[in-house]
Amino acid sequence: MRLRETPTTSSAVLGVGSYRPSRVVPNAEIVERIDSSDEWIQQRSGIVERRFATDDETVVSMAVASARQALEEAGVDAAQVDCVVVATVSHFLQTPSAASMIAFELGTERAAAFDISAACAGFCHGVALASDMVRGGSARHVLVIGVEKLSDQTDPTDRGSAFIFADGAGAVVVGPSEEPGISPVVWGSDGEQYDLIRSREDWRDVLAADEPRMPHLVMQGNAVFRWASYEMAKVARETIAAAGITVEDLDLFVPHQANMRITDAMARALKLPEHVRIARDIAHQGNTSAASIPLALRAMLDDGTARSGDLALIIAFGAGLAYAAQVVRVP
Repeated sequence: MRLRETPTTSSAVLGVGSYRPSRVVPNAEIVERIDSSDEWIQQRSGIVERRFATDDETVVSMAVASARQALEEAGVDAAQVDCVVVATVSHFLQTPSAASMIAFELGTERAAAFDISAACAGFCHGVALASDMVRGGSARHVLVIGVEKLSDQTDPTDRGSAFIFADGAGAVVVGPSEEPGISPVVWGSDGEQYDLIRSREDWRDVLAADEPRMPHLVMQGNAVFRWASYEMAKVARETIAAAGITVEDLDLFVPHQANMRITDAMARALKLPEHVRIARDIAHQGNTSAASIPLALRAMLDDGTARSGDLALIIAFGAGLAYAAQVVRVP
């Protein structure tokens, strides 16, 4: 007996939402503890200020706020969401998932819900999974959220990372479309270099310590810069080819907001035409890991830099070393 086949359909991003924490933290608040200066931070990263969440702004509450905006823009009710995918490394309950809590808060009707741990690349991983779900028929509407509260995991005395990380949430609704709106994903990982970005300690070591402490994130910045600038340009070119377009067809370049110098290096390597608008949200938001791409895209929509129908190359990379990229049409 033959199993029933599910017909495939096209997928697209239907709505984009974001949530920016209320507390703005300028470089002046960071520099003293790392023996640095505002000028040095801006030269190294392009960051002028970043957002830190308050105690009341949690991973779940920020995610819910960004999701509601995305759902409203998409014209999709929470009850129509079939799956919630949350990309985060900041949810400190090993179980249950943040996604299950978020799905309940939103009022979904028993939507499937799970978290993915791909660090800064998590959002693009989530978009790939959501697109395949919609195309394969296992879901009609998928909510993909990138959310981080990295201020909890940042060592304020670490000169290499204290000025980098920040908090926030971004979300998209992925659903059916008459025309393809999400290209095939190009993704992978380089586990041999897993220790370039990592938690400093295993939780078991933390629990065994004499004094309670957080296993802060640490990063070998120079090595990450070299890897991302060179390898991710190759991945970006593969992604453009997989989408069946050329670099001239792009309207937007929305990379993970890791470092302004990495963004500039990738743009040069890709030889982006002058008409391609580049996301530079890191300057005032900081590096929000899995949240950075939807935050940046929402900002571009809000200020008119991005327009409905634009073709955007999104690409993310981070701990793992994990990476993922696709071309999406802006809703």
